[in-house]
Amino acid sequence: MKITLLAIGRLGRSPETELVKLYAERATAAGRALGLGPVEVVEVESRKPGKAAEAEALKPHLADAHLIACDEHGKAMASRPFAEEIAKLRDQGVRRLVLVIGGADGLDPGLLQAAKARLAFGPQTWPHALARAMLAEQVYRAVSILAGSPYHRD
Repeated sequence: MKITLLAIGRLGRSPETELVKLYAERATAAGRALGLGPVEVVEVESRKPGKAAEAEALKPHLADAHLIACDEHGKAMASRPFAEEIAKLRDQGVRRLVLVIGGADGLDPGLLQAAKARLAFGPQTWPHALARAMLAEQVYRAVSILAGSPYHRD
């Protein structure tokens, strides 16, 4: 199952960008034997401001995908249940999982309705760059858990 981390905006060169890249590479390497990956990061820009315009920019990357929206009103999940959800999707035959992070104002309501699930990072407000790094790390952690790597919470 291919996993895409899809986000509005480009981070450019930053420590967070390097973290996202590192975790995506690690998840890709660890996930190969599990039928998970590659893990790719796709950044898109909207030509116009607003959630609707951002949704239009995201839309071409959502075709034939199981969509999980990162949303402050979503469900916060511990790492092991998140890993189990990814494994369940893979085992159900989902070929492409897209985890999407919207712009500063969140995601368009239509896109949220199209999502199969909503994932929250907790009640705090996180900078956009950190949210991407946290998502990439959790995908890597999920793959590691599924690969049987020791997990300190067990």
